Amino acid sequence: MTLSSRHDALAPVRGYPARKEHLIVGLMSGTSADAVDAVLVRFRGLGLETRHEILAYRETPLEPALRREVLEVAAARELAPERLMRLDAALGERFAAAVFELLAEAKVDRERVDAIGSHGQTIRHLPRHIGHGQALTLQLGSAALLAERSGLAVVSDFRTRDTAAGGEGAPLVPLADWWLFRSESESRALLNLGGMANVTWLPRGGTLSAVLAFDIGPGNAVLDALMSLRSRGRDTHDRDGAVAALGRVNEALLAELLEDPFFLLPPPRSTGREHFGDSYAVKLRDLGLSLGLSEEDVLATAVGLTAGSVAGALQRFIVPRGRPDAIYVSGGGVRNHTLMGALERRIGGMKLQPLGALGVPPDCKEALAFAFLAHQTLCGLPGNVPTATGAAHPVVLGHITPGAAR
Repeated sequence: MTLSSRHDALAPVRGYPARKEHLIVGLMSGTSADAVDAVLVRFRGLGLETRHEILAYRETPLEPALRREVLEVAAARELAPERLMRLDAALGERFAAAVFELLAEAKVDRERVDAIGSHGQTIRHLPRHIGHGQALTLQLGSAALLAERSGLAVVSDFRTRDTAAGGEGAPLVPLADWWLFRSESESRALLNLGGMANVTWLPRGGTLSAVLAFDIGPGNAVLDALMSLRSRGRDTHDRDGAVAALGRVNEALLAELLEDPFFLLPPPRSTGREHFGDSYAVKLRDLGLSLGLSEEDVLATAVGLTAGSVAGALQRFIVPRGRPDAIYVSGGGVRNHTLMGALERRIGGMKLQPLGALGVPPDCKEALAFAFLAHQTLCGLPGNVPTATGAAHPVVLGHITPGAAR
């Protein structure tokens, strides 16, 4: 007995590489857990020669209660499995709503979309140096619910195949960075200031094997947590860096913070809220206040920590391979003027520019990256860069959850 393709939910997946054009929705919810970034992308071609066009982008803030639950679960030492299950379902519903909102805004019928690439919400990430040589990572946002609500195939859980191959599971954006931004005329460092900060080094004219990428350390997560502590939960971030601008960096405390052993670990390396999250912010605040610093001084010092750790990583690991002609910045930290100013002062005259100068809106870069990684998976092609993650070899990433039969 055979099934016709119209009763075969896997037919769109099997036939994917044969089609010349594809529409993919990319979803990203970062370690800051402040919003779902959704992008609709048209891809033409296969693999690293694929061309793309961004058709629509939308940022949808997570509801305060949902964000609070994400952060509490991420910080919990122990919790009931049922709580994880409920959060997984709630995030799946939120992601599905984000897809429908995006498609409505773009005026694109769901039937025209091939698949969704969903990164999920990172709840726990244990790098190899903590996990006794085996990285462990967990992202929530039910792919089954997302596929059921949308009727579309979903590519999800990208990181675990890389960890199975011995990698860190992060960063995974470098393949997309090389695909989008490699240059024959300019050496580029692509700096992302999300909850955590990470960087991708693309030497001029370099092949994929020349790519270096790694997590630097805290981006906005510590800053956001300090703002929440200062305001007793009213403020989720320091808009434009205005509060930090009122304070003064305590250089002695900053020097002590920059002695954290993580900053000396050679790449490949990764980190997360487990190290530079709410608990870290509480300890930093308590220490700063005990030294007589104001809340604003503590926040300014934390800005110095992000800027100083970025500058240190560039000098320690990238400049010896070649000084970047330019550093292109994306992520929420781009909007923090105090942080951007601190970066400019500390990076030693290197040119600092927003990623938009390269033609990609900074806010949608990571959602675009996971749309591309889903495209790679559906083409049967690898999505990791072993020089970035430390995996033993390239692997096809993610799980594919079929949509409705067409």
